[in-house]
Amino acid sequence: MSANKDGDGGWKSFLWNSEKREFLGRTGASWFKILLFYLIFYGCLAGIFIGTIQALLLTLSNYKPTYQDRVAPPGLSHTPRSEKSEISFNMRDAETYSKYTKSMNTFLEIYDDGRQTDLMKYEDCGETPDTYQTRGELEGDGGMKKACRFRRSWLGSCSGETDNTYGFSDGKPCIIIKLNRIVNFRPRAPLNNQSLPMAVQAKLQANLIPLYCTNKREGEEDKVGEIKYFGFNGGFPLQYYPYYGKLLHPQYLQPLVAIQFTNLTLNEEVRIECKVYGANIDYSEKDRYQGRFDVKFTVLNS
Repeated sequence: MSANKDGDGGWKSFLWNSEKREFLGRTGASWFKILLFYLIFYGCLAGIFIGTIQALLLTLSNYKPTYQDRVAPPGLSHTPRSEKSEISFNMRDAETYSKYTKSMNTFLEIYDDGRQTDLMKYEDCGETPDTYQTRGELEGDGGMKKACRFRRSWLGSCSGETDNTYGFSDGKPCIIIKLNRIVNFRPRAPLNNQSLPMAVQAKLQANLIPLYCTNKREGEEDKVGEIKYFGFNGGFPLQYYPYYGKLLHPQYLQPLVAIQFTNLTLNEEVRIECKVYGANIDYSEKDRYQGRFDVKFTVLNS
């Protein structure tokens, strides 16, 4: 019993020693000094960290990336998007393609004419391809930049204005294609050389980045059939560039290309590849959406 009392007394004495007035082995002055030391120590660390972050922020711009020398060319994407790049539906069953048409409706809402009436935000930039529409410097004091109008009706039978199923109900589906945004990026039209496919050479036009879609697998040309292009002659016109970013260009409208497959082979898988061609647009084996994409269609009619 005495050993237990001695043990309990030692523990209680360590917690609070009334004779030496120590708490956990330290006097009040000792606790004050050590707490003051760590307060100053961690305060200095926090000050160094905050100072470093502030110094870094001074080198950054609110309007453009500081370093763009390693920015990859823009990706090429399409609507409707699908899991595993596969669009499969039954042309006789609206429920199988309603998710595709809904996503296209949602995407194209901002291209309605009624949303582009504000003369302070939008302007007409012509209906034929033209050169870059420069609106000042990114760091200038010009304020928000106007956006070029892009009318939904230019997408023809893929606009959803005359056919709200975008051709899916007839087994002639449409997809909408765009180049992803990169601040201050200026795509350059391709040179007329033999490295381009013959079909692309035939549609080369000044101030236009051409798009071309074809069969992914060799020997499946007949399965793909005719492809119709809508927009600016099946390409992306340069007057819609450069893009100035969300702060200066919040209402920016990307130029679109709509393609419609009018004679896809039914009840079979057909893989399509689309590429955009430009002097400063490359492709990467590691990124299948860099300047191109492929998508698999399966159209059922039973």
